[in-house]
Amino acid sequence: MALLGGVRPPLAVLPVLLALVAGLTVFAVGSDAERGVPEAVLSSQQHIAEDGAVALQGAVDQSVTDLRTAAADFGGSKSVPADAMLTRLDRTYRKWRGAAVVDVSTGRLLAAQGEAVPLGKVNLRGLPANPPPKLVRDDSGVTRLLAFATLSQGGRQELLVASQSLKLPGISVGRKHTLNVVDRDGATLTSAGPGSGTDRAKALARTAARQAQSKGPSDTAAAGGFTGPSGSLVGAADGNTRTAVGYASVARALASKESPSNELGLTVVTTVRTNSHGAGTGDLRLALLAAAVLLALAAGVTAALHLVVQRPLLRLHRDARRLGSGDLTAPVRVPRFGEPARVGAALEALRRQLRGRGGPSQETVARPPAKGRVPRGTGKGRRRLGLRTVLAVCAFALLAWPASMLLTLGSTLPHPAAVVPRLISDDQRQRTETTADRVRRGINDGYADLSHLATVIDASRSEEARTVLDRSLEQHGRYRSLYVVDGAGRILVRAGDGPRTPKKARISPGVMQTNTSGAEPVLAAVAAQPVKGGPARSGRRYVVGEFKVQYLTGILNRPGLGSVWLVDSAHRVIASNKGFVAFGRVSDGRLRDQLKAVHTTKGAAELLLGWRDPAVAAVAPFNAKLGVAGALGWKVASIRPVFWIGLPEYEAQRRIMLVGLLGVTTGALCIGWMYLVVVRPLREIAQGAESLAAGDRGTVLYPRYHDEVGSLARSLELIRQRLRRTDTPPAPGSADSVPTPSTSPSGPGPRS
Repeated sequence: MALLGGVRPPLAVLPVLLALVAGLTVFAVGSDAERGVPEAVLSSQQHIAEDGAVALQGAVDQSVTDLRTAAADFGGSKSVPADAMLTRLDRTYRKWRGAAVVDVSTGRLLAAQGEAVPLGKVNLRGLPANPPPKLVRDDSGVTRLLAFATLSQGGRQELLVASQSLKLPGISVGRKHTLNVVDRDGATLTSAGPGSGTDRAKALARTAARQAQSKGPSDTAAAGGFTGPSGSLVGAADGNTRTAVGYASVARALASKESPSNELGLTVVTTVRTNSHGAGTGDLRLALLAAAVLLALAAGVTAALHLVVQRPLLRLHRDARRLGSGDLTAPVRVPRFGEPARVGAALEALRRQLRGRGGPSQETVARPPAKGRVPRGTGKGRRRLGLRTVLAVCAFALLAWPASMLLTLGSTLPHPAAVVPRLISDDQRQRTETTADRVRRGINDGYADLSHLATVIDASRSEEARTVLDRSLEQHGRYRSLYVVDGAGRILVRAGDGPRTPKKARISPGVMQTNTSGAEPVLAAVAAQPVKGGPARSGRRYVVGEFKVQYLTGILNRPGLGSVWLVDSAHRVIASNKGFVAFGRVSDGRLRDQLKAVHTTKGAAELLLGWRDPAVAAVAPFNAKLGVAGALGWKVASIRPVFWIGLPEYEAQRRIMLVGLLGVTTGALCIGWMYLVVVRPLREIAQGAESLAAGDRGTVLYPRYHDEVGSLARSLELIRQRLRRTDTPPAPGSADSVPTPSTSPSGPGPRS
């Protein structure tokens, strides 16, 4: 017998699998899905910390990159005075509190601007080229971030140093949240939110920083999420409240692109106080009742299949082997139902035919059927119900259990407004505002890059200008193309893909959306470059940069935020993290209504109710007062289904759904297995046996299966061969074909 063939394996596996599903039902439905603090709150804090780490890392890296780009542009054979360099930096990038130029060989300060840079806290001698940024404390105890860039001009090595305060850019902090940035020693460098400076908050921040240093990449790193160490923990209970802590390290994984901020050892920690959930979510009585019903169904279905399928088939298997071996004495025990009854009747008819033709006794020769009656076993009678009906009834009985579980899921589904904490909606709004701020800052930084290029690029030297554009295109992954145009919009120098901005828009400084239809949105930034001695318009040059849509999509792609869209002032889709049609509509109608309702610069969050898919949604517009990107009037909208957030009540519903789907899978697997391996081949054997009993001796019965059904086919083939030999008339000219004189009915014939 084959390993998976025959009637025994599916009938043995069915009760075992159903018993396992019953045990899983007691465990999954009867136990509590609770940790004191809902998983949704913990994961939300982790994601907020990850957003803060990404924003802080991006700000530090952007600051270092801008300084190094400016140093590379200032370097060369043409010497630029130190004061002029700092003036250009301050005019282009207004992000540093202070800047200084130092002679590397002597350590002498060449120029300084703005706040005093704490150079005395750093050993400037022996620094490598473009050293990594450092955190230092000035004389007043305030932490400052120092960025460095080396340049060579006029045969002299100089070091450009910029100082800025360490803060989380654009991170929205709720009324209950605290946000801390700590170093590798656990010391708090900067904080925000109520109670952020307390000893309790600092102790939790130190604990989170130690865990971050001992962890590897986050769980979402493989799916394109946060690549550094991150996680969550629960603080000690304080009455009926607990503290949920999320942390994320400002460090990329080893396989990721190198980041200047990796060496700083910073960790972003967020905390929020929430009520403990002491009520259980499991229903032990429901679990025990469901398991008992499933075990009863398993026992009943197994017994029915044993009585109707397995036992008759095994008897037919033995009787057919006996007939095939030539033992015709005992009659065939004909089953009472379905295909086994048809095969049994055909075998009995074949046994009678063999005894009547080849056996010595003639008392069992089949008599001619009476008028109006059909010989039994030939398949010409009225067809009765078969094993397919039995399997259909068993399948219905097995599928009724998971159907009842899924109906229980629908009837016990809690109302979203009763189970979704306000904290979840607030976190969705804060994260959406943070995402909108990151998009806005990215666009503003791009415009600042172009403004700096406009001060250093010389379009009359096309080769040098193309080299500068190529370098900037490679350093910044946000542009698809960079080019310089004259006052009429004609391109003088270009790098990257072909331009898609109209000529009229190329000479309008600022940031603009240049199309409202087409295959891909076009966002362009234009920075003017005045030319001395020329007319105001015709003599000017303009540096134009077109942003990649993929760059905007990458900012929107944040784990745990759901579906996110970037829309323009008319609510047409510009980018999305879930795939989108350019300039189409947001797919959710409730979110479209919320987009129309938000008219201020502050974000808004709302629990969107619906009979099918309640969700938490948030809308965050660009702040029109912060940078040139605010004039676009764009908004970021996000929506996240409530069912998959991770609340205990919905966790219990998912467990019920799991056991229901397992019940469906188990029943369909075993019943389908029984049909494919036993019932369908047995129907073919029944048809062949009836045809053979009706007189068809020419159709060969091939045994296709190495099991009980295959054994039936082999035995029937042996019977067919015996019947064919007994039915064959004697050959002409043989001794049996010549009549003897004594038996000739007419006597000798006339002579010729």
